[in-house]
Amino acid sequence: MPRSGSGEPGADDRPLGVGLIGTRFMGRAHSNAWSSAAHFFDLRRAPRMIAVAGRDAGMAAAFATRWGWSRAVSQWRELLEDPAIELIDVATPNALHAEQSIAALESGRHVACEKPLAGTLEDARAMRDAARAARRRGLRTFVWFNYRRCPAVAFARELVQKGRLGDLFHVRAAYLQEWGGPETPMSWRFDAAEAGSGAHGDLNAHIVDMARFITDEEIVSIHGAIEHTFIVERRAAIGAAPRRPAARPARRRSTVDDCVLFLARLSGGAVASFEATRLATGNQNRNRIEINGHRGSIIFDFERMNELLWWDATLPPGERGWSRIMCTVAGEHPWVEAYWPAAHVIGYEHGFVSEAADIAQSLAGDALRVPLPDFEDAWKTQCVLDAALRCARRRESVAVALE
Repeated sequence: MPRSGSGEPGADDRPLGVGLIGTRFMGRAHSNAWSSAAHFFDLRRAPRMIAVAGRDAGMAAAFATRWGWSRAVSQWRELLEDPAIELIDVATPNALHAEQSIAALESGRHVACEKPLAGTLEDARAMRDAARAARRRGLRTFVWFNYRRCPAVAFARELVQKGRLGDLFHVRAAYLQEWGGPETPMSWRFDAAEAGSGAHGDLNAHIVDMARFITDEEIVSIHGAIEHTFIVERRAAIGAAPRRPAARPARRRSTVDDCVLFLARLSGGAVASFEATRLATGNQNRNRIEINGHRGSIIFDFERMNELLWWDATLPPGERGWSRIMCTVAGEHPWVEAYWPAAHVIGYEHGFVSEAADIAQSLAGDALRVPLPDFEDAWKTQCVLDAALRCARRRESVAVALE
């Protein structure tokens, strides 16, 4: 298939050497993406999977064999000593993002980091500043906001940019999951020291980014918020190694939010609501956004990720109704020409594959149809997340400071 853009002067054709830190859920998703990208996309800089780092040497070695990495190491800093590695992919708990990403940038590597950018605003600011300095040395940063790479989400952005929705009035976003109930054992995602926050950083980060991406506006103020933890104690995970010589207690305190809801205003004047929870029984991965404008509205729901609902208010009143657009038409909807014929739907993993391909194309000097988020971009989402928590705790409106 043709590339998404033409080469620029000085474009690079070398393989893109990648080193991955992390061997869990996101490590698997990223590994599949790096190994698949060149099979679907015509890449001048095809990813080369050099090495993966994981704390357990045996597990890391097994992971490398299974997912196609040339070798495994147990110390992530070893990746920074390999001259074949040009990009470091950070797929670790949130509290580790800053140290690993900044060290990678200082070593002269590009960095692709999982979301949210960091566990705290201070760490996110340090990452943003490091990225600014690295950019002056020709280094690039990327953030895995994978839902931007759903064709329906990117097409929704294009509809807004073409003025098809007109003036925007409302953004209504919710990310609902059910897996975090009282029977769910303790993990790093429920430990504020490692995660920073709970559903807020895990899920609200995605829908805040999606709202900013689709509307191309910033969230400038928060006008009401609720932060709540329903499950204050969880059983220890079976087989988890204790942090101290003493045996791990049977139950541990959960120190993150289970849900956060907040109201906001966008820079163009629209009002918005955001809700994130991991306790919405019956919702397995309902990442949903609705945007209303004076000429039309759109609805996206990730549980039907190949579809975009569209209401055209410019039609005669008797002809108006919700239309279901299958965003699988080559040439019309982003990325789908790389995959299957129309309505032969793609899945969760393809968002990562498309992002890996776009990262490789960007580093080759190719133009992209859809912009990639970098640390500067993700910093702005982190500022919104921080402002929402301050609003919930102070019980007063908060301006979002983006500097």
